[in-house]
Parts: sequence; structure tokens; C-alpha cells
Amino acid sequence: MVCMSQEKKITSMMAEDRIFYPPKELSESAHIKNFDQYKEMYEKSIDDPEAFWGELAEKEIDWFQKWDKVLVEDFANAKHQWFVGGKLNVSYNCLDRHLKTWRKNKAALIWEGDRGETKTMTYQELYHEVCRFANVLKKHGVKKGDRVSIYLPMIMELPIAMLACARIGAIHSIVFGGFSADALRDRIIDCKSKVLICVDGYYRAGKVIKSKDNADAALKQCPDVTTVFVVNRIGGELSLKEGLEYSWEAEMAADDISSVCEPEPMDSEDPLFILYTSGSTGKPKGVLHTQAGYLLYVMTTFKWVFDYKEEDTYWCTADIGWVTGHSYIVYGPLGQGATSILFEGVPNYPKPDRFWDIIEKYQVNIFYTAPTAIRSIMREGNDWPNKHDMSSLKILGSVGEPINPEAWMWYYEVIGKSKCPIVDTYWQTETGGFLITPFPGATPIKPGSATVPFFGIQPAILREYGSEADTNEGGYLVIKRPWP
Repeated sequence: MVCMSQEKKITSMMAEDRIFYPPKELSESAHIKNFDQYKEMYEKSIDDPEAFWGELAEKEIDWFQKWDKVLVEDFANAKHQWFVGGKLNVSYNCLDRHLKTWRKNKAALIWEGDRGETKTMTYQELYHEVCRFANVLKKHGVKKGDRVSIYLPMIMELPIAMLACARIGAIHSIVFGGFSADALRDRIIDCKSKVLICVDGYYRAGKVIKSKDNADAALKQCPDVTTVFVVNRIGGELSLKEGLEYSWEAEMAADDISSVCEPEPMDSEDPLFILYTSGSTGKPKGVLHTQAGYLLYVMTTFKWVFDYKEEDTYWCTADIGWVTGHSYIVYGPLGQGATSILFEGVPNYPKPDRFWDIIEKYQVNIFYTAPTAIRSIMREGNDWPNKHDMSSLKILGSVGEPINPEAWMWYYEVIGKSKCPIVDTYWQTETGGFLITPFPGATPIKPGSATVPFFGIQPAILREYGSEADTNEGGYLVIKRPWP
């Protein structure tokens, strides 16, 4: 994993000398309570990664068959395998096991549409919807190992489709709902998908976006796609091509579709999903994440970095079309049995306080967003957030790009009222989860700094020809050892 630091940014961060310490009350109840505890756990994760991750895997994941070996490293072929010989199902871990507990009637997802519509789905309701769509997929011949492209906005059907694929062992490949027909076509072809799930349209800032037009244009050049499911989001009559396109709603309501579907046992190293990078560093690349290691890592990072507790309401404002949404809207939170908010809209519609209204309405405890969103809302002034009671907040997060100290301080002081630690998370599509991040109960934080490596992450800064850089010297960020 390599990323080139920029010298001017390093200089800027070196000049920042403000340090903020975790609130005592938060530290006392945190999963990781102080920096000494972090260091002890970190050292164990580096010195004995098999014991560290093996203990977590037994505690956090329900297995159909326990693994034979935690880690098989192969640097020569750049292929490291986790939990070799183990069998599990990601959908089962996100849904079924919660139904055996009080969580079955707990809200799994709270959806708010662009126009203000709301819908709540409990873990039991989500389980039945996922099972129904899994059976729809099976009815249309989708089986383990098949690729399914998903081109949906932020609506409930998106996580339902993901979990249904995971349930039967199909590999989902989500394409961001705002991408063009050409971008969709390229990803369908490269992924070799035979199935596409799309929507008639959706709402964004009060306007109707007819994304089905993009799907139609893309499909003209995707002859291998044999089945298309169309969600009716904006209403009206669907014009469907016979033998190719099917109504999501009609298929889900069919008499022969059961609300129970047995999960497919999957090998730990079987593919879970393919997600394409944004293309910011060249042609988009398909990144494949596997079952067990990915699930364990996103569940663990979610729990410890956000200091998640059972009673928390969590909101990540990202789109599921990006890796942030995969890991920290769907798989990490649902694996932990959390309540997550799913938001279709934008921060400034119908007014610049849309985010703050949602935080107050649902009493959000953990809020995770991007510096670009923070900067755009900052420009609207402090009156908008100050109109709202956001005292429920305990943790703030930043993702997607470096956050400049000015935006960091505004976020900390105005939104967090100087009492909410900010977890500034560094990671990539390829990594699956956080690499460098504060721990809110343990880590002193500095504006603009992602601070310390997560457990199992052993970073180094190298010069161009491979020697290690000195303190305060920029270079290439590399990670020395594999992580789940």
C-alpha cells in the first residue's frame, strides 16, 4: 500500500501545535480507555497477529466451520490468506444472529429520503426483505460466484440487494448511482456481470434524476446481461423489456417467493464484492474483498474507532456506492447490530441545516462525514447549526480526504461543542477499512492529523529507493504487514 506524501502538507501539519485530549467521562466508558491500553493492544497485534485476530474472530463472528489457520502469508505472490479453512456467511452475521437476541426488533436502518420521507426497518424486517430478494435472484438462476452489478441511489433496496447477494454467495459490484452510462457500461463489462439492479429514477435536491436512461444506454453495449431488476422509486408506469427487465416490486410480491432463505456457507477467502476505485489515479481498478477478513476488520474498526455502544444511533453520510458506505454503513454497523441512518439527500436541501435537522430528529450519537461537506456547510455560518439541539453527539468522524485545520476546528467547536473527539480516518478502497485513525477515548488529537495506526497496521515512510525516511521527512507511506 503506497501513498506519496506532499511536502507542503507535511510542513503545514508540523506547524499545527494544538492538542485536544479525550473527555474524561468518555474515556472512562470507552472500549479503549487510554493510550497505554492502545499501546499494549497494538504491540500484541504486531508481535502476534495470529493470536490477536484469532481471538477477535472467535468473539465477533459466527462461524459454520472454524478456520484451520488464522494467516497464511505469501509475499512472493502478494497473496495473503486469512482464516483458511473457515466457513461463514456475511449476511448471516449481519442479520440472522441478531434475531436470536433482543435486537430482532431493534431498528437496523432508518431511511430518510430527499423529500423528507422516512422509513424504519428492524433487523427482523430487513432479514425477511433480504431473504425474499435472495430467493428472487435464485429464481432467476443467480448462483454462488455469479457477479451482480447494482446501480442504485441511497434507498433501502441497495443494502437489501447487497445482503441478498452475500446470502447466496453472489458477488455484488456497486456502481455509484451518479455515474454516467459509459462508466456503468465499463464496470459491467469489466466485472462480467450477468445481472443488473437499477431504478427508474431518484430525487436529488428536489429534482428527479432519471437514472434508468443511463442504464438503458449502458445495456445496449452489455450483451452478457440477461436479467435486469428495476426498482420503482419515482412512481408511474414502468416500461419493461419483456424477457430482460423485471419489476423489483412485482418479483418481491410473487406468491412463490419465500421470506426465508438459507445462507450459503462461504469459504473465508471467497469473494464478497468487487468495487471499482474512483479513477483519481488512472483507469478505475476493480478491487476484490473477501468474506471473513473483511467482515472482521470492518466490524472491529467500527466498534473501536467510533467507540460504538448498543444504544448508539450512527450516521455516515457517505454514499454506499463508495467503499465508505460498504464498510461503514452496511457491513460494519450491521455486523455489530447497530442502528444506522441511510440518507438519500444532500446537506443543503431544502435548507443548509439538513444535516443538523437529521441529527436532532434521530438523536444521532456518532456522525461521520467528509471534509468537503464540512467546508460547504461552514460557509453558511453558525446560525444554522446553532438552531438545533445536537447534544446527543458524542463522536465526530472525517473521511475521504485530508481535513484542513480550519474546518477541523469549526467541526470540533461548532458541531461538537468542544466535547466530541474527531476521528480523522485515513484509508482507501483497497484497504477495506481504517489504517490510521485516532481512538476517541485514548488518543490525543491534533487538527488535520489522523494520528496513530490501527491494530495490525505497521506503517513506514520510505524514500524513493527504499530506505526509511527520517523524522519530519516526507516519502512513500507503506504498510509492512498484511491485515484482515
